[in-house]
Amino acid sequence: MRTRTAVALTGALALSLMTGCAQGGAAGAGSDTVTYWLWDSNQLPAYQACAKDFEKRNPGLDVKITQMGWADYWTKLTASFIAGTEPDVFTDHIQKFGQFADLNVLEPLDDLGIDESAYQPGLAANWTGRNGHRYGAPKDWDTVALFYNKKLTEKAGLAAEEMGGLAWNPEDGGTFEKAIAHLTVDRNGKRGDEEGFDKNNVKVYGLATGGAGDSDGQTTWSPFAASAGWKYTDKVRWGTEYQYDSKTFQEVVDWYFGLAEKGYLAPFTDYTDGANPPNAQVASGRAATAFDGAWMISTYYGTKGLDVGTAVTPAGPTGKRATMMNGLADSITKNAHNKAGAKKWVRYLASDECQKTVGGYGIVFPATPGGTAAAVAAYKKKDIDVSAFTGPVADKKDFTTFSFPVTDYAADVYALMRPAMQDVFANNAPVKGLTKTNDQINFILGQ
Repeated sequence: MRTRTAVALTGALALSLMTGCAQGGAAGAGSDTVTYWLWDSNQLPAYQACAKDFEKRNPGLDVKITQMGWADYWTKLTASFIAGTEPDVFTDHIQKFGQFADLNVLEPLDDLGIDESAYQPGLAANWTGRNGHRYGAPKDWDTVALFYNKKLTEKAGLAAEEMGGLAWNPEDGGTFEKAIAHLTVDRNGKRGDEEGFDKNNVKVYGLATGGAGDSDGQTTWSPFAASAGWKYTDKVRWGTEYQYDSKTFQEVVDWYFGLAEKGYLAPFTDYTDGANPPNAQVASGRAATAFDGAWMISTYYGTKGLDVGTAVTPAGPTGKRATMMNGLADSITKNAHNKAGAKKWVRYLASDECQKTVGGYGIVFPATPGGTAAAVAAYKKKDIDVSAFTGPVADKKDFTTFSFPVTDYAADVYALMRPAMQDVFANNAPVKGLTKTNDQINFILGQ
């Protein structure tokens, strides 16, 4: 997710690119400098180390790294395309890829010789455009798992083995719903599965809220929808039809948000992106568990006073557990000031050497198997078990992994689905209304 509030590229950006206004490159950068933007402050030291090694290998080339927060990052990147001050290289998100490809602001990377087999399965393929050109070099990956407050699970009598063996179904919620209900406690001390439980006066929710999940539900409803056999679109990549009108999808969404109606899932109003995300709800004792991504491992385990554990996502009606496997990439802007230096930098970023360096910091899972192994070892030194995140990638028998939907008009899909999903969660709107939204989305894709 990486805190994924999508920022659509504006009409002004589209117009400026069509009329050739966005020319040049990062302001103030010399021909011997490669400018590189990223958003994750936790990863900054790792990439500074990579830059130092790169500069030693390439005398005369300097890497200037700029880090900014997630929301500012995309706003400023959009503005830079309009002003012609875009960076040479930037960390790209698959959710943005479709829109960037539509607007033709990315440089093809076919000449970098990216070998898809050198990375975790599927990561490299996601960055191939509809036209067959590559626009991203694999950087890292993440999956989703269930974080839980050990103090609360132990008090409820739920052992780690039970948390890691949960299953669900849309009829009665299975052992997952039973666990979440038992972890929920009202202000009179009654648990959610006890007689007299007051769902309108809850002190501790069994499950933290991550909001409505918008169009992808990465850390909310997606593990359930996928483990029920549902897929976002008709094709793995560049699909032409979304499937939010599916009976399976709507049953999953109805059950998932119905947990809030029962008092087990924290309400929509409890979630504030940035101010009160799922990890904050768990840390404050407001919620006992939360679905969250691997990029949050250090945050949860680094929270003072919080003894946290992780478990794999619940098994669904298909018999498998499911998690989105998202992968970031490094992209070069079409109007990069130092395109030759940028390509050298991106080729190095995608190398096993750099990715092992990044993995050694124990912050993310780099895309190469060697980088992943380095990260696992680094987490182990911190006494952090990350098997709930790495297991789904290695075990295809019991797990299924899936990607963000990659289609044209990604910003339009988000703009339509976001309020529709919020209406279902916040206002109890009937899930059948998503069929109309799905029709609108597919009409746009069919233009």
